[in-house]
Amino acid sequence: MNDDTGSITATPPPRRTRRIVLLGLAALAVASALFTVRGPLMMSAPACAAGQWDHCFGTFNGVVLMTLVLLPPALLVAWALARRRRAAGVASAWRMSLAEVGMVHGTVPFVWMTMMPGGGAGVVPPRLSLVPLRDLVTMGPLGLGGNLLVFASLGFFAPMRFAALASVPRILALGAGCSVLVETAQYVLPLDRVTSVDDVLVNATGAVLAGLASRRWWSRTEEGTLSERPRPVSAAAG
Repeated sequence: MNDDTGSITATPPPRRTRRIVLLGLAALAVASALFTVRGPLMMSAPACAAGQWDHCFGTFNGVVLMTLVLLPPALLVAWALARRRRAAGVASAWRMSLAEVGMVHGTVPFVWMTMMPGGGAGVVPPRLSLVPLRDLVTMGPLGLGGNLLVFASLGFFAPMRFAALASVPRILALGAGCSVLVETAQYVLPLDRVTSVDDVLVNATGAVLAGLASRRWWSRTEEGTLSERPRPVSAAAG
């Protein structure tokens, strides 16, 4: 658009272009992550292909591999849900469907891994670590990253699906509450696991960070829900 001085004002890129760029960056990040872990995953692939399900669902590498293998069917389920909702005239059908599938597909594998029994399962008594930040220094980068990811999908997608969760304190409470349940199960069941308060802190932090990453979408969910509520009729209305 030309102004009075004859210069051309820059126009912001269209929304569709920004979405394509974001999707491209996300695909590049996923491809980089897969390239990094390709070695351990390929170690589990032959056993899973041979039907040795204990290698698929009984090891960390196998669970990660099966999570990736089941990603296309999960997207197909999201597509079917969205199509059904669009046919019924439901608003934001795609966002709701992707959020529901994303919560399940991105959370269940990590919870499953946290419940895997250790080498002393059934023999070693349950252990508690209730001093904050004591275990944090012993987690290491891999342990810290894994704990941050346990409820990251839940924190990312839950406020997109449920407007009642569209706030940072509620996401924090959701992540902490789910983590407390997992840690309690680890203590009650003979899994040879350490029930640590630091796990709860890191799990909840991961949920909040992921929720902040999706804030652009879940804040709209909250506003859209509020705008759809019926307005009260004033006394002066005829």
